[in-house]
Amino acid sequence: MEVHLSLNEIVIRLVMALAMGGVIGTEREYKNRPAGLRTHMLVCLGATIIALTQVEIAAESLQQAREFPELLSAIRSDQTRLIAQIVSGVGFLGAGTIIVSNRSIKGLTTAASIWTVAGLGIAIGMGYYLVAICSFVGIILSLTVINRVIRVNTLKKMEIRYVHRSETKEFILNYFHENGIKVETLDFDVEFFEDHRVYSNVYTVDLPRKMTYSQVMEDLSRYKNITKIRIVDI
Repeated sequence: MEVHLSLNEIVIRLVMALAMGGVIGTEREYKNRPAGLRTHMLVCLGATIIALTQVEIAAESLQQAREFPELLSAIRSDQTRLIAQIVSGVGFLGAGTIIVSNRSIKGLTTAASIWTVAGLGIAIGMGYYLVAICSFVGIILSLTVINRVIRVNTLKKMEIRYVHRSETKEFILNYFHENGIKVETLDFDVEFFEDHRVYSNVYTVDLPRKMTYSQVMEDLSRYKNITKIRIVDI
């Protein structure tokens, strides 16, 4: 019985890795993320190549054990050794897509997609086609469909700078009340100038499902006493 992979089997696994990695990478590139089509294809392909190499190493060890049974105790083959290096190594690549600026973190989803694509490549390379296909479907659903079906309103901090404290603060609170916006916490600050004061309120707000933060900012920016509005991620 032939223990090594045939050329057709190797080609099938490599093509599957390129195709599945390419589809996932296309979705990331369409959304203008740091890692796109080529990165995901290469990560999936690279993981598949390493997994194929591990399969061939195990096959070679098995063949040697058959040919030289007297050396059986000296022949060792760990199927997880190279694969474990993929899991840890891809973590560094994913970390490169994470951008931290102004207390805002971006690129986590892309980093996670790179990590899962590596896992997909391992499954393909090892020949676990059912696992690979089911995993591929799960990754695509997570990146494209889940966010449309399940929407989670996240708490965000909204910084509002303004002048004329009493009337502006009343306007802001009335706007929140009329639109069903819940204020969780409030941080207050004031800057003193020679002829005026500038007030800064940082509201942690919970929006109703029908509203967006961009809509709230646009509505509030129309008020003449408000000088600046920005979102600060928690």
